[in-house]
Amino acid sequence: MASGPQLGSPAPDFTLPGGVLSGPGETFERADYRLTAARGRSVVLAFYPGDNTTVCTKQLCSYSSGMEAFEGLDADVWGISPQGVDSHESFARAFGLRMPLLADEGREIAKAYGVSAPGIGVRRAVFLIGPDGILRWKHVALLGATFQSLDTLTHRLSGIKEA
Repeated sequence: MASGPQLGSPAPDFTLPGGVLSGPGETFERADYRLTAARGRSVVLAFYPGDNTTVCTKQLCSYSSGMEAFEGLDADVWGISPQGVDSHESFARAFGLRMPLLADEGREIAKAYGVSAPGIGVRRAVFLIGPDGILRWKHVALLGATFQSLDTLTHRLSGIKEA
């Protein structure tokens, strides 16, 4: 089993297809997201098992409703799961999710971060990456019935911003 990146080490770079709801007409803008392109801002990588599932929906709705808090900490939030971009678009539209949702269909990125799991696909996990690309904090759930709260993440991010 891969343990994924260690705290204090560079986060594995990747490029994944994804999309985000934006604009007054709620266009779903598709793009490729590359981790190194986000340098200069913190990035919250939220790995989740699946679109339109109960806990994932609660988790991503919580983060989406707190986007102003993340913005205030110069942080981007990216959701990553094994579903394709079309699935992500319908999930984002159904719940008004305002963060990019990325498609890791082959689970290569989940494997690189040590959160790919036989049977369930992807473990619920959060990685906080500093503006320098260094992994500053991570939480990987064993069962995935709970998730890291908005308060926990913003508290951790404020520590990164002040460091």
